Amino acid sequence: MKDMRLTFEADLTGLEIDDWFDRVETLSDDLGYFEPLGKAHCAAFLDAGPNLLVTFESAEYIRKFNARAEPRGFHYAQHEGWSHLAIISHADSWFRDPAIYRYFDRLIDDGFFEDFDNVLFHGAHGGGYAAAAYSVAAPGCNVLAIRPQATLDPRVAGWETRYTDQRRKSFTDRYGYAPDMIDAANHAFIAFDPLQRFDAIHAALFTRENMTALRCTGLGNRPDVALDAMDVHHDLIVAAMNKTLTENDFNDAMRNRRDHGPYLRTLYMRMIQTGHPKLAANVCAYVLRQGDDPFFAKKLQDLTDDGHLPSTPLEVKVA
Repeated sequence: MKDMRLTFEADLTGLEIDDWFDRVETLSDDLGYFEPLGKAHCAAFLDAGPNLLVTFESAEYIRKFNARAEPRGFHYAQHEGWSHLAIISHADSWFRDPAIYRYFDRLIDDGFFEDFDNVLFHGAHGGGYAAAAYSVAAPGCNVLAIRPQATLDPRVAGWETRYTDQRRKSFTDRYGYAPDMIDAANHAFIAFDPLQRFDAIHAALFTRENMTALRCTGLGNRPDVALDAMDVHHDLIVAAMNKTLTENDFNDAMRNRRDHGPYLRTLYMRMIQTGHPKLAANVCAYVLRQGDDPFFAKKLQDLTDDGHLPSTPLEVKVA
């Protein structure tokens, strides 16, 4: 079988924003194409193998959170041989721009998505919304949307108070209401933390039979970043591309939370806030059995001083 992996150097860390876009454009022109989409977005395509990863990301989050400050799909073009289409926004935009509508219309007219064996739409936050919303352009694709919003139309999501500056955008025209746009997908996976109330409400609006809710309990308002830190995000993307991802697979991956410090701190705080100090002590003891941790050592000492001991005693020395 022909090796479709692309060979290129794309470490984009430390670049100023204009230089960063220039480098993305140069790489894309060399290996596929680069196209501005209006003033606030662009498309970067890497032409490789018959699997296509379509991502929606903002330049700000790519540069802040992604390894080597690369669009997420660059890794898969290099290591999996996948083709990659990155829709990149200059800032948070929820990708509501007629220039993007026209671009996807043209891809449909050209039969672009029909050239690929498997297509996966992926994104997080506003990019998760867009991954679901634009997936209608590629019938039979899979969708992995992390913490997506269903819409920011105030008539539907008037309870959503976090993004009021985005309400002037239209979420009622083309590619608008994300839960409706997944109808043509093979399957859509909607990942969210049910402890984040607004995120859970958005996820509840995705009610189609071809979707599965993936509950990232305790991962907070950036579950994509947590999944990266837990070293499971890659495997989820590969399984979603190959149409083998299941809810059980995701739940197995979530067991890695047990070694993820931010999750364990969130779990500890939740036990304290809900009036379960003994369970909080158990969390502290669990962490300290894995190794030294000044935060949990101090918290366990405080709980012990108040008479709340872990189920299995643990001797802790606080510096």
